[in-house]
Amino acid sequence: MEQQPAQTQSQSQTQGPPPKRQPVFVTADQLLPSTHGHNLKLKVVSSNVVVEKTRTDGTKIRIAEAVVGDQTGVITLTARNKQIDVVQPGNSIIARNAKIDMYKGFMRLAVDKWGKLELASDTFDFDVNTANDRS
Repeated sequence: MEQQPAQTQSQSQTQGPPPKRQPVFVTADQLLPSTHGHNLKLKVVSSNVVVEKTRTDGTKIRIAEAVVGDQTGVITLTARNKQIDVVQPGNSIIARNAKIDMYKGFMRLAVDKWGKLELASDTFDFDVNTANDRS
């Protein structure tokens, strides 16, 4: 068995960071309870603010539930604070590193601090399948 020469510090500095992988997008019908790391391309069907409170320190908390989906089905997305501005009906959004939380026995899609919820640069050309509700 041959030993590889140890990599010097100068060699590791010139290589730089490894290239980023392209995201793998899944569809709404592939979502399962208590899973995470999902990337989805979705359209917002409807949005409803369910909680709007002011904490004792003066900060405001806003939570909304939005029905989002793609050509395979719909799911309820729980949006918090600034995410509510993104999930307006008719918008095309991209959810990166999303997770599935269970709430009263139903699945909820959520994007926490490790994920990203953003408007898509162009609108998606699929029709949302509201008949298949995954929530």
